[in-house]
Amino acid sequence: MDITVFKSKKLVVVGLVLLILIWLATSPLYASSSNIRLLSTILMYIILAVSWAMFSGPTGYMSLAPAAFFGVGIYTAAFLYARGSPLLPLPAVIVAACAISFVIALLVGLVTLRLKGIYFAIFSFGLIVLLGLIVQYWENQIIGRRGQHVVAESTETVFYVMLAILVATLLVAYFLRRSRWGMAMLSIGGNEEAAAHMGVNTTMVKVFTFAISATFMGAVGAIMATRWIYVDPSTAFNPMYSFMPVLMAVFGGMGQLYGPVLGAAVFAYLERMLRHEFPAYYMIVFGVILIIVVLFLPGGLVGLIPKLRDRLRGVIAKLRKGGQAEQHANT
Repeated sequence: MDITVFKSKKLVVVGLVLLILIWLATSPLYASSSNIRLLSTILMYIILAVSWAMFSGPTGYMSLAPAAFFGVGIYTAAFLYARGSPLLPLPAVIVAACAISFVIALLVGLVTLRLKGIYFAIFSFGLIVLLGLIVQYWENQIIGRRGQHVVAESTETVFYVMLAILVATLLVAYFLRRSRWGMAMLSIGGNEEAAAHMGVNTTMVKVFTFAISATFMGAVGAIMATRWIYVDPSTAFNPMYSFMPVLMAVFGGMGQLYGPVLGAAVFAYLERMLRHEFPAYYMIVFGVILIIVVLFLPGGLVGLIPKLRDRLRGVIAKLRKGGQAEQHANT
């Protein structure tokens, strides 16, 4: 019976995911261009949040580097997909962004992932500043021009590429979480010294997971560059693209894979609405929301689901008891 219930729940989840993907895939056929752009932005934040949670969630290492790899992807597109003289087609540019982000994360991880706690967080945030300054120096001193123009892609192309990257990110995160590698990451988050004594190569696990998560951040940066058309270091390496995925993942909850997805979708929509209605105060509202979630919902939005489910079961049980009591009274 338990196996049957488990299988039925799994089928329901798979069916729901497929319905959402079908809805997303067909939305450009009937949705307006502005709504498709909004959906692309939401997908971008979901990819960044899930990629961040892929590494930082189980290991407990607070990475503030998403903006660094996001910027690497943007400038990979700026170099290889420049307006007027693109060197590669778009799919090859995205693959190149993935590869460059992976290599940089691998090298950075080998150096920094021996650090722990606040020291790793500070260094990972410093990576954003370092890469931004390197690109800024290259533009100012070598080519003598600030900012780069990228080939403009249509709204639909950006959306479908973003959707493909999202599917790849979710699949990798799902199978990684359920693999031995995922168990090793959880053991590192629980007690890294004990995991090392049990034979887990903690350095290798941390470095490669960090590099894998950076791959998707670079990919989404490359496709976003084709939507923005013009990019510069302050845009590409904006620290907001590090803080927002962290806030979104915490807001949604990292206990389940769909936590960062839910948090990013809700948070991105709130950002759009609040920025339009209260442009001077929306970050204050975000801060208040985050404080409320941390204080009263430590498990994020995902933590509400078991509570609501238990409350619903209690209501159903009371209704059943009431119905049975009424039947006994009638007999």
